[in-house]
Amino acid sequence: MITVSHLTKYYGLRKAVNNISFSVEAGQVIGLLGLNGAGKSTTMNIMAGCLSSTGGQVLIDGIDIEEEPEKAKGNIGYLPEIPPLYADMKVCEYLSFVYELKKAKQRRLPHLEEISGKTGIDGVYRRLIKNLSKGYRQRVGLAAALVGNPGILILDEPTVGLDPAQILEIRNLIKSFGRDHTVILSSHILSEIQAVCNRVIVLNKGDIAADDSPLNLLRTMRNYSSYIAVVEGEAEKVLQTLSAVNDVEEVKQLEMESENVYEYHISGRKERDIRKSVSAALSSGGFLLLNTKQEDVSLENVFIELINADRESEL
Repeated sequence: MITVSHLTKYYGLRKAVNNISFSVEAGQVIGLLGLNGAGKSTTMNIMAGCLSSTGGQVLIDGIDIEEEPEKAKGNIGYLPEIPPLYADMKVCEYLSFVYELKKAKQRRLPHLEEISGKTGIDGVYRRLIKNLSKGYRQRVGLAAALVGNPGILILDEPTVGLDPAQILEIRNLIKSFGRDHTVILSSHILSEIQAVCNRVIVLNKGDIAADDSPLNLLRTMRNYSSYIAVVEGEAEKVLQTLSAVNDVEEVKQLEMESENVYEYHISGRKERDIRKSVSAALSSGGFLLLNTKQEDVSLENVFIELINADRESEL
């Protein structure tokens, strides 16, 4: 449905997007993740036809967004970071105005009422936009993106500036859109991407640092060079035994679970599986290994690791 090929964008001498390529299939919910300045908004603006590229190509259903913008944009609903709302209009007037701009073909009133129900703004449908809360204004922006029932929704930082309750509501809305639309959203909020998206593209300084499902990204970071062991035995002797194991770099005594039973955080050399050698050492020392727990890995850990890896490669 969307094909991005060798996309490049310069602002003067600064390269904001560096020859990136990816494709998006129908029905996917994709997150563009990156720090501020990573190239997320620039990429989305080009994909939505709001900004020209310096090089490369974006195809929407096989249509070049720069060569045939009107035709390509007919299947795109775009929500920029700050929704372009007219504050002195009523919600119903604004959506009707967007309907005219998009030259939507659906029956106007039923279509706009359906969108208002989907986005939860039917209760404020006849209120002035300037009297709405930030959360409701964001919902009106989402409703405008849905006018004309486009197959693709491009949402740039859709929850920025919202309170926690509003963020949860908007996330649930975006999840529901994924059933009928291809959704691309940008965010620097890791939990948001993890909660909503089934694929993540990590951008760093205009380059693609990773492109995979959140689950696969987490799996690639999960390793056995660092984990927690629950051991029965005299704490001081257990610490000495664990510290003497080959490839173990650090041992920390954690909570006491019961009498003479403690948790130990064991860190080994990177990419070394230390479980067998740790287990053998504890057994030889007469200690009982009761349990092991893998450390939880979050998308935040993955993101930091990817960004740090890119920084190290530049040195």
